[in-house]
Amino acid sequence: MADCTPRESIHSKAAIKGHPLHPMLIHFPVAALVAVVFTDLAYLWTVDEFWSRASVWLLGVGAVGGITASVFGLVDLLWVSKIRQKVTAWCHAILAVMMLSLASLNWMLRVVGLGPAETEFFWGLYLSVLTALLISVAAYLGGRLVYEHAVGVDLSN
Repeated sequence: MADCTPRESIHSKAAIKGHPLHPMLIHFPVAALVAVVFTDLAYLWTVDEFWSRASVWLLGVGAVGGITASVFGLVDLLWVSKIRQKVTAWCHAILAVMMLSLASLNWMLRVVGLGPAETEFFWGLYLSVLTALLISVAAYLGGRLVYEHAVGVDLSN
């Protein structure tokens, strides 16, 4: 049975003309960080350096883009009290920090090359898969914030 209690919109502080920036900016980093799993597997299958380089670039786009998008999410978390009161928002934020930390570590390992290539690759693949799993949970929680709690949604229409 559906909950019939009226919901109230929770407006974003980090927005342009009412359009929240965090959900606008997060799609490319998410796509990039999930795609790393596939480019890592393609490298494992073909041993073509193209896939290794593609993973490095995708990790860079994902880490830098994710950090940029998270700044706007952090603005909302810290400055909008109704968002701060949501356990879902805190869980989403904590998972995002964990995921971005793993993605940044993965990127650093590949750029700096801190070990033998074989060891580095398997750690990178492990970190890529773990990052993708964390993204899926964080994305689910982000969806709950939008669809269940009306964060960044205008319900006045």
